[in-house]
Amino acid sequence: MVSLKHKLALGFGGLLAIIAVIGLLTIRQVDELGSAIDVILKQNYRSVAAAQEMKEALEKMNIDVLQSFSAEHLANPASIASSETRFRQALQTELGNITLPGEKEKADRIALLFDNYIKVIHAVSSDSMALEKRRDLYFMTALPLLAEIKTLAQQILDMNQANMNEANYAARRLAESAHNRILLAIAASAAVALIFSYQSRRWILKPVSRLIASANEIRNGNLDLVIETTSNDEIGQLSQAFNQMATKLRQVRRDDDEKLERSRKATQRVMNILPAPIAIFDPEGRVDFATHSAIRNFGIEPGTSAAQLGYDWLADLLWQAVETGGTVELSGNGYIQKFIENREFFFRPAATAIPRAPGGNGSSGVVLLLHDMTQAQEQKELKRGVVSTVSHQLRTPLTALRMAIHLLVEQRVGPLNDKQSELLHSALEESDRLAEILDDLLDLHKIESGKSRLNMTPQKPETLVKEGVEPFVGDMKEKAIRLMLDIPTALPEVQADAASIRHVFANLLSNAIRFTPNSGAITVRAQAELAGVRFSVEDTGSGIEPEHLKHLFDQFYRVPGQDEKSGIGLGLSIVREIVHMHGGTVGVESTLGKGSVFHFTLPEV
Repeated sequence: MVSLKHKLALGFGGLLAIIAVIGLLTIRQVDELGSAIDVILKQNYRSVAAAQEMKEALEKMNIDVLQSFSAEHLANPASIASSETRFRQALQTELGNITLPGEKEKADRIALLFDNYIKVIHAVSSDSMALEKRRDLYFMTALPLLAEIKTLAQQILDMNQANMNEANYAARRLAESAHNRILLAIAASAAVALIFSYQSRRWILKPVSRLIASANEIRNGNLDLVIETTSNDEIGQLSQAFNQMATKLRQVRRDDDEKLERSRKATQRVMNILPAPIAIFDPEGRVDFATHSAIRNFGIEPGTSAAQLGYDWLADLLWQAVETGGTVELSGNGYIQKFIENREFFFRPAATAIPRAPGGNGSSGVVLLLHDMTQAQEQKELKRGVVSTVSHQLRTPLTALRMAIHLLVEQRVGPLNDKQSELLHSALEESDRLAEILDDLLDLHKIESGKSRLNMTPQKPETLVKEGVEPFVGDMKEKAIRLMLDIPTALPEVQADAASIRHVFANLLSNAIRFTPNSGAITVRAQAELAGVRFSVEDTGSGIEPEHLKHLFDQFYRVPGQDEKSGIGLGLSIVREIVHMHGGTVGVESTLGKGSVFHFTLPEV
């Protein structure tokens, strides 16, 4: 038995450890903040990019005009119009992203000057004007406007860059200051904990020992005991409470019967006004008590046996509660449907055994509670509808956006500099990732809504594995990952939809490749079991912490610390739904530092 002294020591030691861990984690987070502040000034960066875009568009337009003055070249209206559109788009971005004092005036001035400038450019590039007049108009009017616009754009760019540098520096100073304050707080907390631990023996342990001896006397029936009070602190107050308790115990004994009767009547009245359907069954399975809602909506009348009520699930649920001695809920989807006053309701039945008095065996009855889950069910259906609608609405504009980015990356609408190419490739990767997320949402919605249909046919396990692995062979070669297949030739055929199982392998293998280091290994196995054939994908990655394993197949669950590009946590939930539709099971085992094994079973033909 652990003494109070040891418990206090363990408690303070645990407190000190917790303070240290929390402090170190907080310091780490603050340090990460200091190293990641470059991403907090997106608005300034957007203005910098817009100003640079305007300058480049002006340069391109100016080159086209100058070339038109040559006898060998003619004006190119399409190129000038493209540069004008490019400039106006960048200007519109800047006008919608004003963040600094004086920035709006400069942007408005640019808009006014550019309107004048483009009029002059259209006149200069027109073949209806003599070449000499066009040159004079360009050098006298267009060129000064061009210089002023470029100057204003450069000023906007410099303003935003300066603000980014200033904010970056301020954030780093804040991170450093917070780091030092937290270190001081950790040291102070540790000192206080150590001092208090030392003083606790004199303040708590000795007085508590006296209280324990007094409590033992009261337990033995010595209600005349008076505890000596030597202090006015909490221990002294507790001693006074002991004295008051001894005085009141005799009166409490006399009042027990009266209180018990009063409690019984109060409980009965409270239960009658509860909106939830509740019923109490005796050990023989007859209704001993039922609330008004249980009687009115489910016909659970007192004196009626569970078998007479006509609910197939009821008798089994009550029996399970008695057998387990605890609380059980309805198996399957857990809901029962009930139409009340022409409205559909959903209830989740739960039964809990009522234990007998101390010293008795078994239970003295069962309490049945029907939780109203109508609102939760309606919200779930609403969520499915919203996800489906939003996913479909985003698909069309996302397709157009990806096509536009592809055209820009392939430089079909003009050459790109290195910075532009880098930004467009980044945008292309993010749009592809968004498309994958929408596909996962739509797949999950189809499965949950029952719109996904399986073409179940006999399949050879070897064929399923090879078709699932084939698309990822190239990715494994790029990371020098060794692929090993362990598939016995005598395995029975399974009943499966080949396309859906390929989707399962795609999710499991893509995860395995992502988390397996270069020169690692991935093993795909298939083996016969009583329930059918078990397929598994084993990697040599870093493994998963035990507390995360039970949540891996939940929707939108991601293990903390993963890369943002690893998805939004739908892949494994889709795997689980597909395998369940096949009548199989899915699971995972993992060991930190050694890797993980994801497996699923399919029933044989």
